[in-house]
Amino acid sequence: MIGDIIKKIFGTKNDREVKRIRKIVAAINSLEPDFEKLTDDQLKEKTAVFKERLARGETLDDIMVEAFATVREASKRVLGMRHYDVQLIGGIVLHEGKITEMKTGEGKTLVATSPVYLNALSGKGVHVITVNDYLAARDREIMGKLYSFLGLTSGVILNGISGDQRKAAYNCDITYGTNSEFGFDYLRDNMVGTLEEKVQRPLNYCIVDEVDSILIDEARTPLIISGAAEDSTKWYQVFYQIVSMLNRSYETEGIKDIKLKKELPAEKFGDYEVDEKAKNIVLTEKGIVKVEKFLKIDNLYSPENVELTHYLNQALKAKELFKRDRDYLVREGQVVIIDEFTGRAMEGRRYSDGLHQAIEAKEGVNIAGENQTLATITLQNYFRMYEKLSGMTGTAETEAAEFVHTYGLQIVVIPTNKPVQRIDHADLVYKTRKEKIDAIIKRIEELHAKGQPVLVGTISIKSSEELSELLKARGIKHNVLNAKYHAKEAEIVAQAGRFGAVTIATNMAGRGTDIMLGGNSEFLAMAEVGSKDAENYEEILKKYEIQCKEEGEKVKSIGGLFILGTERHESRRIDNQLRGRAGRQGDPGESEFYLSLEDDLMRLFGSDRVKAVMERLGLPEGEPITHSMINKAIANAQTKIESRNFGIRKNLLEYDDVMNKQRTAIYDSRNEVMAKEDLKESILRMLQEVIYNQVSIRFVGEYKEDWDMLGLAEYLRDNYGYIVDDMNEYKSMSIEDYSKKIYNTICARYDEKEQKVGKDLMRRLEKYILFEVIDSRWREHLKALDGLKEGIYLRAYGQKNPVIEYKLLSGELYEHMIQTIKEQATSFLFKVIIKNHEDEELPVKEENEELKYTSENESGIEVETAKLTPDSLCPCGSGKKYKNCCGRV
Repeated sequence: MIGDIIKKIFGTKNDREVKRIRKIVAAINSLEPDFEKLTDDQLKEKTAVFKERLARGETLDDIMVEAFATVREASKRVLGMRHYDVQLIGGIVLHEGKITEMKTGEGKTLVATSPVYLNALSGKGVHVITVNDYLAARDREIMGKLYSFLGLTSGVILNGISGDQRKAAYNCDITYGTNSEFGFDYLRDNMVGTLEEKVQRPLNYCIVDEVDSILIDEARTPLIISGAAEDSTKWYQVFYQIVSMLNRSYETEGIKDIKLKKELPAEKFGDYEVDEKAKNIVLTEKGIVKVEKFLKIDNLYSPENVELTHYLNQALKAKELFKRDRDYLVREGQVVIIDEFTGRAMEGRRYSDGLHQAIEAKEGVNIAGENQTLATITLQNYFRMYEKLSGMTGTAETEAAEFVHTYGLQIVVIPTNKPVQRIDHADLVYKTRKEKIDAIIKRIEELHAKGQPVLVGTISIKSSEELSELLKARGIKHNVLNAKYHAKEAEIVAQAGRFGAVTIATNMAGRGTDIMLGGNSEFLAMAEVGSKDAENYEEILKKYEIQCKEEGEKVKSIGGLFILGTERHESRRIDNQLRGRAGRQGDPGESEFYLSLEDDLMRLFGSDRVKAVMERLGLPEGEPITHSMINKAIANAQTKIESRNFGIRKNLLEYDDVMNKQRTAIYDSRNEVMAKEDLKESILRMLQEVIYNQVSIRFVGEYKEDWDMLGLAEYLRDNYGYIVDDMNEYKSMSIEDYSKKIYNTICARYDEKEQKVGKDLMRRLEKYILFEVIDSRWREHLKALDGLKEGIYLRAYGQKNPVIEYKLLSGELYEHMIQTIKEQATSFLFKVIIKNHEDEELPVKEENEELKYTSENESGIEVETAKLTPDSLCPCGSGKKYKNCCGRV
């Protein structure tokens, strides 16, 4: 009560923030008359002036008002678009490193231009992240004209472009691209052998479009670069056959009382139970016996069968929890994941941990080999590396707590340019899915008959195609937009507001194209003439502009765009994104959601109470119920799921935070190795640490006679060719002095080797071997961490916190890895034999033949110390591949 009174007097925190920014906008507006008088050349000159002022010590904030005024004026001249005041407010919020929430149709693409220009003046680069390649290319093409006019360069990162093209794009003042392309480039940059091969610059400032979709929805899936691992494809086929013969235990799934369960007769039990809420599957005793019999083993859960249980679990998940045309589609013999939030096909992305292979076995397509992780990072940790991060979306407020917790990002809700006139009707709930579908078709027929355009939102390909078939049967012309037809998405969305248009679409997140009432004149003109460069394009465009304007007025008079939701999504944001497609820029519009008690959300999270109410009211078939209690039950269900998903992302981040410190340290080490021309000092420091450590771990105990001198002598001989002449000398020396003596002797041998092979070659060899060892040990470490994470949850049964246990154990693994790197790098450098090319010509190597880099041990026997493939970096340090350098004849 008191809080409401305070809000009325002083406004909310958001209101106060917007009020503060309006004063800055007023200052920008006051410059407009003066800037309008500038010639094009004078306006362009502003960029050089701003850069000079920054070089003299002024900050970006000092020049912000003038820079924003410059962009607004340039936009009017180049793009024919003038920034609204609310768009300038949004731009200031972005410059301040916050999230700007603006309704659909408010022109977020133009909002970004002001902060992008301002921050690009620093010369450190600005990244604009979009949800797909189409939007990245489109936005760069359109807005690139504005930046070019003002003397700034812009580039775009697209899937499939070369390393040189990527480097050129990243070296531009402004770079557009998708989150996965930027993230993978960061990982690849930390796998190269020279600084010249890196494509990215240090991460400076980033604006993320559809920030909730990228930083929240996609953050559950880490980015992984992987290579081929041991072949296990046959097991996926075996376990698909096994689970095909197992039956789900429907009758026992809802019973939580273990005692009650045990009293049930055997015929009530199936082979496994599915908990759809928790997305978990558990074998019953009956199922365990069946599987053991099939595999001819005594105990499925004994330690030696841990791999088999993994294959079984993934096969069961593929069978019960992942549905074709909802979670994935099969295209040209490949399983392609469908993004549950945007409805798009995610080409090239695969489920991890063998789940993708299990689905491939289920669908009878070719099973790709499993991969080993070579490099990985979560989107959270990638984006947190930017010096300044900001984002924009139409729906972020529901995830405000997560944005603050994970990224430290505040949200500012920007008022609309014109008041929203959309009418949001109450949800209609039907008893059965059939009743709901019948009602939806009837409603579409009514709307179509009067010409009101309708956008039908579905949550799966299957339901979109089912509705499409029903509309075809009734002769209603319509368009379908889902993961199967995504190539036409911009064209379909652009025309969804035409008179009489019916459009069925899976989730509408980040479509990036406005639905204009009456249609989009540009798309219609392009469809007729084929290109904006066509001779008669302008003439055709004018014709369609008049037609679309007239048609738009007609559509407004009958209520505008009608949004018809066929199901509630797990996330409130996705529903809000669908709703937000109507009512842009003050246009009229309506929205209405149709639900049934058989929908997944209602079935799993709250249909019992609603069902009871419906039965009490005795509603006839086909009659819906609308009640505030239902809306509350749905909101509660969605909040529960959102909290669970936040928990999953938080958990993923907690584990990756541990790895992130290790990853940063390793990547810093690699960068140091790349940057230094002379690594001899570093190598000798490692050698000193290794020798002291090896002496210390063997020289323990009260009596020196008990110390393991023999073990130390063998170690020094095998790794450094050092022969201990006097096995009793250590008794008269301290550990420190004895370690120093060994170190000095080995150092002298190292210097001799350097004189023999030459200083330059030795420096190149040090760099090559250190790289090879760091990279191979890091890959092994990632594999070990994967295994550790998979089994760490069992620690919870011992009343231990899995995350804390993971931190402790991964720390131990990391320390062991660092010690191994030091030992192997120094040892390899002593063992390696440098052969003079003039003495012996290198043989021709077959493309796939492995090249063995050999050395001799103390007994003169050649031993393998490192493996080279034709594509490995050449050990001579040239930076070229082995096959193009020393591996040539």
